[in-house]
Amino acid sequence: MYQSVTVVGRLGRDPEMRYMPSGDPVTSFNIATDRVWNDKNGQKQKETTWFRVSVFGKQAEIANQYLSKGKMVLVEGRLRPDPKTGGPATYTRQDGTVGASFELVANTIRFLSPRDESEAAPVEDDAGSSQAPEDIPF
Repeated sequence: MYQSVTVVGRLGRDPEMRYMPSGDPVTSFNIATDRVWNDKNGQKQKETTWFRVSVFGKQAEIANQYLSKGKMVLVEGRLRPDPKTGGPATYTRQDGTVGASFELVANTIRFLSPRDESEAAPVEDDAGSSQAPEDIPF
């Protein structure tokens, strides 16, 4: 069996890198995705979904170096379920409503925001192949 999830969004804050006991780096960051539509009354509606992302190895170091709050990124990976619920992690917001957080373990990261105005940074995956950002068809 196999699963793959692709998410395109913006970082909600700067990434955080730490090291596992084995010495391998792991970088964590949050991505917000937005869906905007008009309801049946013509009112603009917006829905934001947050994803927690973990990336390991060389990609973790590169992500920590080049990503920052507000940068757009494409992440391909697998969903990691909450061990307690088997689904997304749930939490209670300050206003008392229930929220959910989805966790992705990244296989591939593509930087979609340019380093400067003229270029975007490629990312190497663990196999060593370079992946340049590409236009997203949606």
